[in-house]
Amino acid sequence: MNPNPILGVLLVLGAASLWGTTGTARSLVDGSLSADWFGALRLATASAFFAACALASRRPSGTAFVGRLARHDVLGAGLCMAVYNLAFFAGIGMIGVALGTAIALGSGPIWAGLLQAVLHRQRPSAAWWSSTLVAVIGGMLMTIGGARQADGVDPAGILLCLMSGLSYAAYTLLNQRMAHAAPASTITLRAFGVAAAIALPVAWLTGGAPTFTGADLAAVAYTGVVTAGLPYLLFSLALRHITPATAVALALCEPVVAFALSVLVLGEGPAASAYFGLFLVVGGVLGVVRQELAGQRPVSCRALPRHGPSGTTSRA
Repeated sequence: MNPNPILGVLLVLGAASLWGTTGTARSLVDGSLSADWFGALRLATASAFFAACALASRRPSGTAFVGRLARHDVLGAGLCMAVYNLAFFAGIGMIGVALGTAIALGSGPIWAGLLQAVLHRQRPSAAWWSSTLVAVIGGMLMTIGGARQADGVDPAGILLCLMSGLSYAAYTLLNQRMAHAAPASTITLRAFGVAAAIALPVAWLTGGAPTFTGADLAAVAYTGVVTAGLPYLLFSLALRHITPATAVALALCEPVVAFALSVLVLGEGPAASAYFGLFLVVGGVLGVVRQELAGQRPVSCRALPRHGPSGTTSRA
């Protein structure tokens, strides 16, 4: 399959639109399920969704895949996804949802750009960095704008949210590395299966047996399929066409959707700085798209390590 940057951009924007509904869906539920259990059950629900997709696409037509998935790539991607969820929920519990989300989402593209430069030896251009930083600043203004800030900020919470952003970026690079070895549904199934196997015991150890209502189950089902299953499937497909750093940067459109829903559905009144942040995110994302379409070849087009029959790779 020849890379199609336009398709990759559209796939990530579709994924970000679905991710952006997560907060609103959770806000509409006044249940008793803890954050740890909510995140763990969301991963398990997404895994079940990916299993159904994998069964339906066992013999993809017209698609050629090379080799097998390397076990350490799958385990690494699953560990990153588990850490991303666990660190994020723990972090926002310490420093608040607004600041924690701003740090986690804002640091993701920065981490992705650095990891891509170091591990893939593909440094994003200065224009890409400028556009990404503009979008990051805008996303932080949108997320924090109008939110009440805590009197003190726990450094541990900041570190956890930074770790969450790093884990998300690392997951993206590992996912892209596996993109041509297997269908997207297989990659996400294995990665999320590992993540759920880690997150469920952690939720049990930290919160005991879960207590939930019917509304909780509905929210878990919705977020597991609509805000995790579908978007991560789209995101994995997009990584065959665009670079990991660009994919993570484009995901900054998520707070744009969350912002719109908070105003239109929840009736919230954001500060003026949030509207300015919206302008910056749109402008920054358009700049990132322009750089991707201007001729940046995806990493998948270059000399990536190919997996042999044993699942090993030529690059550690």
